[in-house]
Amino acid sequence: MVDSSDISGDFADDEAPSAAELEAAGQSAMFGDPEPAPKPAAPPAVAAAPAQPYRVLARKYRSQTFAELIGQDAMVQTLANAIRRERLAHAFLMTGIRGVGKTSTARLIAKALNCVGPDGKGGPTIDPCGVCEPCVAIAEGRHIDVIEMDAASNTGVDDVREIIEAVRYAAVSARYKIYIVDEVHMLSRNAFNALLKTLEEPPAHVKFLFATTEVDKLPVTVLSRCQRFDLKRIPAPLLADHFAGICKKEGVEAEPEALAMVAEAAEGSVRDGLSILDQAIAHADLAGDAEAGRTLVTAEQVQEMLGLADKTVQRRLFTALLGGDGAALLDVVAAQFALGVEPLSLMRSAMELTHRVTVAQLGKGQATAISEDERAALRDWSERLTPGQLHRLWQLLLKGFEEVKTAPDPLVAAEMALLRCVHAADMPDPGQLVKRIEAAVASGALAAPAMAGGEAPAAAPVAQAPADLGWEALVEQVEHGSIPLGSMMRIQVRVIDLKPGRLVYEQAPGFPDDISGDLRHGLNRATGLNWEVERRSEGGQPTLIEVQTAERAAKLAEVRSSPLMQAAMAAFPKAEQVEDDPSAAPARRQGNWSR
Repeated sequence: MVDSSDISGDFADDEAPSAAELEAAGQSAMFGDPEPAPKPAAPPAVAAAPAQPYRVLARKYRSQTFAELIGQDAMVQTLANAIRRERLAHAFLMTGIRGVGKTSTARLIAKALNCVGPDGKGGPTIDPCGVCEPCVAIAEGRHIDVIEMDAASNTGVDDVREIIEAVRYAAVSARYKIYIVDEVHMLSRNAFNALLKTLEEPPAHVKFLFATTEVDKLPVTVLSRCQRFDLKRIPAPLLADHFAGICKKEGVEAEPEALAMVAEAAEGSVRDGLSILDQAIAHADLAGDAEAGRTLVTAEQVQEMLGLADKTVQRRLFTALLGGDGAALLDVVAAQFALGVEPLSLMRSAMELTHRVTVAQLGKGQATAISEDERAALRDWSERLTPGQLHRLWQLLLKGFEEVKTAPDPLVAAEMALLRCVHAADMPDPGQLVKRIEAAVASGALAAPAMAGGEAPAAAPVAQAPADLGWEALVEQVEHGSIPLGSMMRIQVRVIDLKPGRLVYEQAPGFPDDISGDLRHGLNRATGLNWEVERRSEGGQPTLIEVQTAERAAKLAEVRSSPLMQAAMAAFPKAEQVEDDPSAAPARRQGNWSR
């Protein structure tokens, strides 16, 4: 038996043992002290969380506020005013080229309409907070009341019917239920028709946001039900500044000329530019600069990566083109082709430089030049070349560009097209050529070429002075330049007075239109004099046609009065005299002979 006093003696008098302590002490007295409990094993080391996968710049720097949406100030101002005045449309349509922010704008509008602010009491705002639950959920693409649909893969009526059925129910947690339909032009015709009624009169809690790159494919009935925003291309200088800011955030150094090349290659698209910049940063790392602790994106690397012609080489090519140096031109083309520059890129660079020189003549092209050498070259060419020469060079390069695109051997086509420009560099334009010919004719310095046999060619007919010509001869001279005008003079003009440089006439009856201007122009051109033409109402001699008709009638009367004709008419009382057409006489005689 175990004495309870022994157990209680193990504890201090002032401490009352608990039931658990008494039980443990009793077990220890009966069975001895238990084995010491093994020390717990150290918890396994928690593996470090894997690093987040790399996100490309186009996704990482997607606009999260309207302030970050570059180049679309007019649209942002319109939306801000609509929100402040509570004049929100029920459907918005964003259109523009790829990469200018259509889908980002749709998400920003969704955030602006559903934002509740950090305290949960805010309303629609053009500056969403970005920290409330709706803003965070929309940014992460998981908000239950913001439904994004790709119309390219949901094109049918059944897909639209689901939207029509769902719009009847109120939003679960947001202020508005919003449908974002990307590439909406891909919907079928029947799907558009099914959506029309709902799109025109949706419930108050529903907003539609459409995005498309081909707005011309949308039915007019859809366009008329939406508030349309045309997102503009982003200018290259603004893109370059935007890329410079991103490079600073990424800890990357980039030359201004390299960023300018990337911005030009982006063609107004932010997404395209960020993709190219992403590639340029990776290309710079591979170049070995990362070992020095920094990444440097250079213009030379971007040029090599994109296959662009070097700016210095561009100017050298353009100089050879304008100077007529075909050998130097071919050397430049061969060197660039060996470096991997495509012939089409060479043609495009020459066209770009031609355009920039043309614009520089108006005082607007030198601001876009990157270096001082380029600005000096543009200034020099714009002063030396005439607009006519630049426009003719542009046409030649444009024709050559099309030939290179379709040629079986682009290099040969590019060389031939550029050599054609070289040979045409010193040729005068058509306007100057006409002026030179006119000046040579006026001075008598234009000589006719000698014949192959050594004989002098027949002299060209020299226009006689009006004093040496009668009216009929003057009309024939006019007919050499314009047959219709000569015929009009034969039929309508009754000459009253004809002197060198002066014609007074009466117009034949039956012709109400005044032909004085036409006569003056035709006589000036035929004789080289400035004619004064006056029209009167009477006193004119018969027209040439009237004279010819009278002479023919007189000859016909003479024939009828001859004894032979009278005898023939007496022998054949029913015979008729038919006037023969002299121009048709040979053919008629031949026909009679054959019969």
